[in-house]
Amino acid sequence: MLIGVLLLTACATPPTPTVEPTTELVAPTSPPEEEAGPLYLDPTASVEDRVEDLLSRMTLEEKVGQMAQVSMDCIAEEDIRDRFLGSMLSGGGGAPRPNNPASWAEMVNGFQAYALQTRLGIPLIYGADAVHGHNNVYGAVIFPHNVGLGAANNPELMERIGQVTAQEMVATGITWNFAPVVAVPQDIRWGRTYEGYSEDPDIVSSLAAAYIRGLQNIGGERDLAAATTVLATPKHFVGDGGTTWGTSTVYQIDQGVTEVDEATLREIHLAPYVTAIDNGALSVMASFSSWQETKMHAHQYLLTAVLKEELGFQGFVVSDWKAIDQLSGIYYDKVVTAINAGIDMVMLPCSYDLFISALTGAVEQGDVPTTRIDDAVRRILTVKIQMGLFERPFSNEALLEEVGSEEHRQVARAAVRQSLVLLQNEGDVLPLDPNEQQILVSGAGMHDVGMQCGGWTISWQGGNGNITPGTTLLDAIESAVSADTTVNYDRFGRFENVKAPAPVGIAVVGERPYAEGVGDDPDLALAESDVEMVERIRQKVDRLVVIIISGRPLIVTDYLDDWDGLIAAWLPGTEAQGIADVLFGDYPFVGQLPYTWPRSADQLPQGTLDQEAALYPLGYGLTTEAE
Repeated sequence: MLIGVLLLTACATPPTPTVEPTTELVAPTSPPEEEAGPLYLDPTASVEDRVEDLLSRMTLEEKVGQMAQVSMDCIAEEDIRDRFLGSMLSGGGGAPRPNNPASWAEMVNGFQAYALQTRLGIPLIYGADAVHGHNNVYGAVIFPHNVGLGAANNPELMERIGQVTAQEMVATGITWNFAPVVAVPQDIRWGRTYEGYSEDPDIVSSLAAAYIRGLQNIGGERDLAAATTVLATPKHFVGDGGTTWGTSTVYQIDQGVTEVDEATLREIHLAPYVTAIDNGALSVMASFSSWQETKMHAHQYLLTAVLKEELGFQGFVVSDWKAIDQLSGIYYDKVVTAINAGIDMVMLPCSYDLFISALTGAVEQGDVPTTRIDDAVRRILTVKIQMGLFERPFSNEALLEEVGSEEHRQVARAAVRQSLVLLQNEGDVLPLDPNEQQILVSGAGMHDVGMQCGGWTISWQGGNGNITPGTTLLDAIESAVSADTTVNYDRFGRFENVKAPAPVGIAVVGERPYAEGVGDDPDLALAESDVEMVERIRQKVDRLVVIIISGRPLIVTDYLDDWDGLIAAWLPGTEAQGIADVLFGDYPFVGQLPYTWPRSADQLPQGTLDQEAALYPLGYGLTTEAE
C-alpha cells in the first residue's frame, strides 16, 4: 500500500485524530417501529438473510458510503455518521497521539461510535498494514519481515504469528489487516522484496495460507466471528512481484508493468491467490501494477472474470492507496472504470466527498449499474456480518496488556532464530564461544532497533534508532556471553585502544530502512561506509563474522575471502536475542535462502538466473549443531 509523504496537504480537512470517544459506546439497537428488531441485527439468522434484509433497507447514499474507505488523518468525525462511511484505515505512520495501545483503542472506538449513530447502525471495518506484527503501534512486538519468515519456511510458526498479530490488533479495535503480501518477487531490486516470502510460488502459497489461518482462525477452534479474529488481505492482485525494471512511471520497478504471458502470470503470480481463497481469504487488495498495459484497478478480466468468477472469490476487493487516481480520464471516469472493473471498496484515502459525489452521479446516469453497486455492498456487508462486527463493534480492551507481551516476544524470538541463514563458515568459526575472552563488535546496525525492523515500522518508511521498544543485537550479545567476556563496541570499527588482535569480531552491514518504491535499487551494493568499517575491524581480529541486515540479498562476492563467517539475518524485528541464540550455539542454523543470491548485479533479475551460476542458489543454507 502506498502512503503519500505529503498526505496532510491532500486531506479533506485538517488532521485532528482524536483519542477520545465523542459519544457513548453502544451497539446498534432495533428501530422503535420493529419491536422484535430487524432481521439484519438477529445473530441467529443466516448471514445471507441478514445481508439481504439490510441491503433492502439501504438508500443509494448509504450503499455508496459503504464503498468508501477514509484515512484517520483526513476524517471530519461527524462525516462518518453523515456520509454513512463504511471503512477507515491507518496508513503507514497513521497513529493517535500519544502512540500507545490504549490511545489506539480510544481512537478507533470513537470513530466506531459515530458509525453506530447512523440510521441503520452499520459498523465500520477499520484496517491497517500490520505486515510484520501490529507495526504501527509503539510497543507492539515486531516480527521478522516476510523475507526472513520465508527463510524459516515453517507454516506452524506462521500460523502462530498470525494469531499473535490478530490478538494485538483486536486489542486496539482494528479488525482488518492489509496482509499478507503474496507477491512472488522475481527481481530483488524491487523495494518490496522483503514483503514477499520467496521467489518460489509454492513457498509463498504455503506460508501465506498458514498466516491467513492464524489471523482468521479458519480451521481451528474458532472462526471468523471469534473475538480474537482479524480479516486477512492477500495482496497485491496480481503480478506485482513480476514487474519489469524501468517500466514504472512512479519509481523504477515498483508499480510497473508485468510483462509476462497469461500462462506465466497464472503459474507464478496467481497461484498464491488460489491457495489463499481455499484457506478462507475474504478480502483482496488490487495492485498498482499493470498487465498487458492495463492498470490492475481497471482490469475487469482479472478482477471479475478470473478472481470473482473463475476462482469463486466471495469476498470484496479493496483498492490500494489512492490507486484509482492513476487511471485514465477525469476523476468521474476513473471511478466508473474502477468500480465496473470489480473494485468494491475504494481506499481514497481523503477525497471522500468527491468520490461519493462521482459514484452517486455515475449510478444515477447509468454509467455504473445498480447491480454492480449491490454486488459490491453485498460483499462488504457479508464480511462484516461474518466477522460479528454488529455484535462486537468495539475494541477488546481486555487484551491491551497482551500487546508487546513477553509471551508474544518469545514467538518473535523463535522466528528470528529460524530465519537466520548461514552462508559461509570457514574454519567452523560458528557457533561462537560465549566464554571468549574478548569480542569486538561494530557496525551501524549493531545497536539500532529501527534498522533491525526496516520499513513499515511505526512509520511508512521506518527509521533508525530507538523507534520502538526492542532488543538490539549489541544488547543480545552482551546478555549471551559469560561474565568474564569483554564485548568491545565501536560503531565505526576503529577500536583505537585495541593493540593486539582480538580472537573474534562481529560486524553488521546492510540496508537502512525503506519501503515500497523508495527502496528500488539498481545495484544492491554494500554502502561504502560499511565496506570501510569491515576493513577496519578485520585488521583488529583473528576471525571475523559478518551479519547482513537487509530486505534482500546484497552483492558481497568481492569481500568473501576476507570474511570467515557470513549470516543473512534479513530484517529480524525487535527481538535480536534470537540472533544471539544461534550465534552462540544454543540453537542451530536452520534457515534456507528464499531468494537466489546473485554474484553480481549483472545477473539480475534472479528469476532468469541459472542456479549453478548464482553465488548461493535458492534453498541454500549451512547448518550447525546446537551446543
